[in-house]
Amino acid sequence: MDIESLYKEYRAELFAMSYRMLGSVMDAEDVVQETFIARGKAAHAEPIANERAFLYKIATNRCLDLLRSSAKKRELYVGPWLPEPLFGGEATGSGPELAYEQSESISTAYLMLLQQLSATERAIFLLRELYQYSYDEIAEMVGKNASNCRQIFHRARRSIHDGKPEHPQVAVADASVKAFVQSVMQNDMSRMLELVSDNVVFLSDGGGKVKAAGVPVKGLQAVVSLLRNLLAMYEGKFVFEYAMINGLPGLRFDFDDGTTYLYSFGYRDGLIDHIYCLANPDKQRHMPPLSR
Repeated sequence: MDIESLYKEYRAELFAMSYRMLGSVMDAEDVVQETFIARGKAAHAEPIANERAFLYKIATNRCLDLLRSSAKKRELYVGPWLPEPLFGGEATGSGPELAYEQSESISTAYLMLLQQLSATERAIFLLRELYQYSYDEIAEMVGKNASNCRQIFHRARRSIHDGKPEHPQVAVADASVKAFVQSVMQNDMSRMLELVSDNVVFLSDGGGKVKAAGVPVKGLQAVVSLLRNLLAMYEGKFVFEYAMINGLPGLRFDFDDGTTYLYSFGYRDGLIDHIYCLANPDKQRHMPPLSR
């Protein structure tokens, strides 16, 4: 296959894997470009038996290198860190092997869970769980032996499944988000109790660039108080719309001062148990314009 044909066939799924590894749209796009550049340079070397596996090996190692080089930067990040948001079908691919990936593993809550794994654990888990590579193939990709990869995968899988968030149907999540917005605006606490966990956690990522809560806000009363105060403070100074963010219904607030706040939600036991607010403008450069 020539490079152009390989790019058309594998670009989407390589981006999807890289995004889940990195939590960054821009970095994932860079990894995909670097992967095909490297593949082009290898075009005159010895024949490649499995093009897809070869591309995944390049992309995986690019991701691991990037995560290692940015580890210190992540440690110094101001306030809570959230992944860059995805809109529409940016992380979709083709084929039955991507069905799992296109549903629950695209949500903000799931991506946050993946971030709790080490870089190597994340790579092995994704390559096995999402793409069904053999342990021998994964070992070749990450530079470990197959037995070690098997152990790492089962450890990572237990960790992920123990903390796995719920992934409601889009229609169910849409109704929940709209009811949540209405209850906040009307200060309807009785309705709020039906929608939101008492132990809800609010995470706000401003990256030190814009106003955001520097620490997680925990508990229903504290979160509602924060949201009500924000509504009062910025009354008449914003427009908002419902938007699909990381595969589930969310919210977009555009303020008169040019800042944008994107809200996505995590669920457990049928209730909203995490609210994620992404405000860092550096993570919004790929954001589409308002639909209105």
